[in-house]
Amino acid sequence: MYDPTVARLTYRALLGRRRALILGALPLLLIVISVAVRGLTGADDQTAADVLGGFALATMVPIIGVIAGTGAIGPEIDDGSVVYLLSKPLKRPTIIFTKLIVAIAVTMVFSAVPTLIAGLILNGNGQQVAVAYTVAALVSSIAYSALFLLLGTVSRHAVVFGLVYALVWEALFGSLVPGARTLSVQQWSLAVAHKVAGGDLVTSDVGLTTATVLLIAVTVLATWYAGQKLRALTLAGEE
Repeated sequence: MYDPTVARLTYRALLGRRRALILGALPLLLIVISVAVRGLTGADDQTAADVLGGFALATMVPIIGVIAGTGAIGPEIDDGSVVYLLSKPLKRPTIIFTKLIVAIAVTMVFSAVPTLIAGLILNGNGQQVAVAYTVAALVSSIAYSALFLLLGTVSRHAVVFGLVYALVWEALFGSLVPGARTLSVQQWSLAVAHKVAGGDLVTSDVGLTTATVLLIAVTVLATWYAGQKLRALTLAGEE
Protein backbone atom coordinates (compact mmCIF):
# COMPACT_ATOMS: atom_id res chain seq x y z
CA MET A 1 0.00 0.00 0.00
CA TYR A 2 3.02 2.31 0.26
CA ASP A 3 5.46 2.95 -2.58
CA PRO A 4 8.80 4.63 -1.70
CA THR A 5 9.32 6.00 -5.22
CA VAL A 6 5.93 7.70 -5.30
CA ALA A 7 6.58 9.03 -1.81
CA ARG A 8 9.97 10.47 -2.82
CA LEU A 9 8.52 12.20 -5.87
CA THR A 10 5.64 13.60 -3.82
CA TYR A 11 7.95 14.91 -1.09
CA ARG A 12 10.10 16.55 -3.76
CA ALA A 13 7.05 18.24 -5.28
CA LEU A 14 5.68 19.45 -1.94
CA LEU A 15 8.97 20.63 -0.49
CA GLY A 16 10.30 22.51 -3.47
CA ARG A 17 11.68 25.94 -2.67
CA ARG A 18 8.58 27.99 -3.50
CA ARG A 19 6.06 25.63 -1.92
CA ALA A 20 8.23 25.21 1.18
CA LEU A 21 8.35 28.98 1.63
CA ILE A 22 4.56 29.12 1.41
CA LEU A 23 4.19 26.25 3.86
CA GLY A 24 6.54 27.93 6.32
CA ALA A 25 4.95 31.38 6.21
CA LEU A 26 1.97 30.73 8.50
CA PRO A 27 3.91 28.74 11.11
CA LEU A 28 6.47 31.54 11.27
CA LEU A 29 3.68 34.10 11.65
CA LEU A 30 2.14 32.04 14.47
CA ILE A 31 5.42 31.97 16.37
CA VAL A 32 5.97 35.70 15.85
CA ILE A 33 2.45 36.42 17.12
CA SER A 34 3.02 34.15 20.12
CA VAL A 35 6.26 35.90 21.05
CA ALA A 36 4.57 39.29 20.74
CA VAL A 37 1.54 38.24 22.79
CA ARG A 38 3.70 36.69 25.49
CA GLY A 39 5.76 39.87 25.66
CA LEU A 40 2.68 42.07 25.94
CA THR A 41 0.44 40.01 28.24
CA GLY A 42 2.72 37.54 29.96
CA ALA A 43 1.82 33.88 30.43
CA ASP A 44 -1.95 33.51 30.38
CA ASP A 45 -3.81 30.24 29.80
CA GLN A 46 -6.90 31.79 28.25
CA THR A 47 -4.87 33.95 25.89
CA ALA A 48 -2.86 30.90 24.83
CA ALA A 49 -6.06 28.98 24.11
CA ASP A 50 -7.46 31.91 22.13
CA VAL A 51 -4.37 32.23 19.94
CA LEU A 52 -3.94 28.51 19.36
CA GLY A 53 -7.64 27.95 18.75
CA GLY A 54 -8.36 31.11 16.79
CA PHE A 55 -5.32 31.18 14.55
CA ALA A 56 -3.38 27.92 14.68
CA LEU A 57 -6.24 25.42 14.56
CA ALA A 58 -8.92 27.46 12.80
CA THR A 59 -6.74 29.04 10.10
CA MET A 60 -3.19 27.72 9.87
CA VAL A 61 -3.85 23.97 9.96
CA PRO A 62 -6.57 23.87 7.26
CA ILE A 63 -4.61 26.16 4.94
CA ILE A 64 -1.50 24.01 5.26
CA GLY A 65 -3.74 21.01 4.68
CA VAL A 66 -4.95 22.62 1.45
CA ILE A 67 -1.41 23.24 0.23
CA ALA A 68 -0.15 19.76 1.13
CA GLY A 69 -3.26 17.79 0.21
CA THR A 70 -3.96 19.36 -3.17
CA GLY A 71 -0.26 19.74 -3.93
CA ALA A 72 0.34 16.01 -3.48
CA ILE A 73 -1.52 15.19 -6.70
CA GLY A 74 -3.27 18.24 -8.20
CA PRO A 75 -0.30 19.67 -10.15
CA GLU A 76 0.46 16.26 -11.68
CA ILE A 77 -3.11 16.00 -12.96
CA ASP A 78 -3.11 19.58 -14.22
CA ASP A 79 0.11 19.29 -16.25
CA GLY A 80 -0.54 15.74 -17.40
CA SER A 81 2.56 14.26 -15.75
CA VAL A 82 0.29 11.93 -13.77
CA VAL A 83 0.10 9.83 -16.96
CA TYR A 84 3.73 8.79 -16.39
CA LEU A 85 2.88 7.65 -12.87
CA LEU A 86 -0.25 5.83 -14.00
CA SER A 87 1.71 3.98 -16.67
CA LYS A 88 3.67 2.19 -13.97
CA PRO A 89 2.48 -1.20 -12.63
CA LEU A 90 1.10 0.35 -9.46
CA LYS A 91 -2.34 -0.10 -7.98
CA ARG A 92 -4.26 3.17 -7.91
CA PRO A 93 -5.10 2.84 -4.19
CA THR A 94 -1.36 2.45 -3.52
CA ILE A 95 -0.66 5.74 -5.30
CA ILE A 96 -3.37 7.53 -3.36
CA PHE A 97 -2.42 6.00 -0.01
CA THR A 98 1.24 6.87 -0.48
CA LYS A 99 0.44 10.44 -1.42
CA LEU A 100 -1.92 10.66 1.56
CA ILE A 101 0.83 9.55 3.95
CA VAL A 102 3.18 12.18 2.51
CA ALA A 103 0.52 14.90 2.72
CA ILE A 104 -0.26 13.96 6.32
CA ALA A 105 3.42 14.01 7.29
CA VAL A 106 4.00 17.41 5.69
CA THR A 107 0.85 18.87 7.23
CA MET A 108 1.75 17.56 10.67
CA VAL A 109 5.28 18.93 10.54
CA PHE A 110 4.22 22.38 9.38
CA SER A 111 1.21 22.65 11.70
CA ALA A 112 1.54 20.52 14.83
CA VAL A 113 5.19 21.33 15.55
CA PRO A 114 4.69 25.13 15.32
CA THR A 115 1.52 24.80 17.40
CA LEU A 116 3.45 23.09 20.17
CA ILE A 117 6.24 25.67 20.02
CA ALA A 118 3.74 28.53 20.07
CA GLY A 119 1.89 26.99 23.01
CA LEU A 120 5.09 26.62 25.00
CA ILE A 121 5.95 30.24 24.26
CA LEU A 122 2.51 31.50 25.24
CA ASN A 123 2.03 29.76 28.58
CA GLY A 124 4.60 26.99 28.96
CA ASN A 125 1.91 24.33 28.46
CA GLY A 126 -0.07 25.47 31.47
CA GLN A 127 -3.19 23.29 31.91
CA GLN A 128 -1.94 21.17 29.00
CA VAL A 129 -3.11 23.80 26.51
CA ALA A 130 -0.10 23.47 24.20
CA VAL A 131 -0.23 19.68 24.14
CA ALA A 132 -4.02 19.64 23.67
CA TYR A 133 -3.91 21.92 20.62
CA THR A 134 -0.93 20.03 19.25
CA VAL A 135 -2.95 16.80 19.43
CA ALA A 136 -5.85 18.60 17.73
CA ALA A 137 -3.49 19.74 14.96
CA LEU A 138 -2.18 16.20 14.51
CA VAL A 139 -5.67 14.71 14.33
CA SER A 140 -7.07 17.34 12.00
CA SER A 141 -4.01 17.04 9.74
CA ILE A 142 -5.09 13.51 8.87
CA ALA A 143 -8.66 14.43 7.94
CA TYR A 144 -7.68 17.61 6.09
CA SER A 145 -5.04 15.78 4.06
CA ALA A 146 -7.55 13.15 2.97
CA LEU A 147 -10.21 15.73 2.10
CA PHE A 148 -7.91 17.98 0.11
CA LEU A 149 -6.17 15.08 -1.61
CA LEU A 150 -9.62 14.02 -2.81
CA LEU A 151 -10.33 17.58 -3.91
CA GLY A 152 -7.08 17.55 -5.87
CA THR A 153 -8.25 14.48 -7.81
CA VAL A 154 -11.70 15.81 -8.70
CA SER A 155 -11.10 19.46 -9.56
CA ARG A 156 -8.59 21.56 -11.46
CA HIS A 157 -9.47 24.40 -9.10
CA ALA A 158 -8.77 22.41 -5.96
CA VAL A 159 -6.62 25.09 -4.30
CA VAL A 160 -9.30 27.75 -4.76
CA PHE A 161 -12.09 25.50 -3.47
CA GLY A 162 -9.86 24.29 -0.64
CA LEU A 163 -9.03 27.82 0.49
CA VAL A 164 -12.69 28.78 0.38
CA TYR A 165 -13.49 25.78 2.54
CA ALA A 166 -10.61 26.49 4.93
CA LEU A 167 -11.22 30.21 5.31
CA VAL A 168 -15.00 30.39 5.04
CA TRP A 169 -16.25 27.10 6.46
CA GLU A 170 -13.58 26.17 9.00
CA ALA A 171 -12.24 29.56 10.09
CA LEU A 172 -15.56 31.46 9.95
CA PHE A 173 -18.61 29.18 10.09
CA GLY A 174 -16.84 26.40 11.98
CA SER A 175 -15.87 28.85 14.70
CA LEU A 176 -18.91 31.13 14.85
CA VAL A 177 -22.05 29.44 13.50
CA PRO A 178 -23.44 26.83 15.94
CA GLY A 179 -25.11 24.59 13.36
CA ALA A 180 -22.05 24.43 11.12
CA ARG A 181 -19.75 23.43 13.96
CA THR A 182 -21.05 19.88 14.00
CA LEU A 183 -19.73 19.39 10.45
CA SER A 184 -16.37 21.02 11.10
CA VAL A 185 -13.09 19.10 11.21
CA GLN A 186 -11.91 21.79 13.58
CA GLN A 187 -14.63 20.96 16.09
CA TRP A 188 -13.98 17.24 15.77
CA SER A 189 -10.32 17.75 16.59
CA LEU A 190 -11.23 20.07 19.46
CA ALA A 191 -13.22 17.23 20.99
CA VAL A 192 -10.03 15.19 21.12
CA ALA A 193 -8.12 18.19 22.49
CA HIS A 194 -10.74 18.67 25.21
CA LYS A 195 -10.13 15.09 26.35
CA VAL A 196 -6.41 15.84 26.63
CA ALA A 197 -6.71 19.18 28.41
CA GLY A 198 -9.87 18.71 30.45
CA GLY A 199 -11.39 21.80 32.06
CA ASP A 200 -13.06 24.60 30.15
CA LEU A 201 -10.17 26.15 28.23
CA VAL A 202 -10.59 23.79 25.29
CA THR A 203 -14.17 23.03 24.33
CA SER A 204 -16.05 21.50 21.40
CA ASP A 205 -19.66 21.34 20.24
CA VAL A 206 -19.17 17.68 19.31
CA GLY A 207 -18.82 14.74 21.69
CA LEU A 208 -15.61 12.70 21.65
CA THR A 209 -17.22 9.50 20.34
CA THR A 210 -19.04 11.30 17.53
CA ALA A 211 -15.92 13.28 16.65
CA THR A 212 -13.77 10.15 16.50
CA VAL A 213 -16.25 8.32 14.27
CA LEU A 214 -16.56 11.31 11.93
CA LEU A 215 -12.80 11.83 11.69
CA ILE A 216 -12.24 8.18 10.80
CA ALA A 217 -15.20 8.07 8.41
CA VAL A 218 -14.20 11.21 6.51
CA THR A 219 -10.59 10.08 6.22
CA VAL A 220 -11.45 6.58 5.01
CA LEU A 221 -14.21 7.64 2.61
CA ALA A 222 -12.21 10.51 1.11
CA THR A 223 -9.21 8.22 0.57
CA TRP A 224 -11.34 5.49 -0.98
CA TYR A 225 -13.16 7.88 -3.30
CA ALA A 226 -9.90 9.52 -4.37
CA GLY A 227 -8.69 6.06 -5.40
CA GLN A 228 -11.88 5.52 -7.40
CA LYS A 229 -11.50 8.87 -9.16
CA LEU A 230 -7.89 8.10 -10.03
CA ARG A 231 -8.96 4.75 -11.44
CA ALA A 232 -11.64 6.52 -13.51
CA LEU A 233 -9.02 9.00 -14.72
CA THR A 234 -6.87 6.09 -15.86
CA LEU A 235 -9.75 4.48 -17.73
CA ALA A 236 -10.63 7.79 -19.40
CA GLY A 237 -7.01 8.21 -20.49
CA GLU A 238 -6.90 4.69 -21.91
CA GLU A 239 -10.10 5.28 -23.86
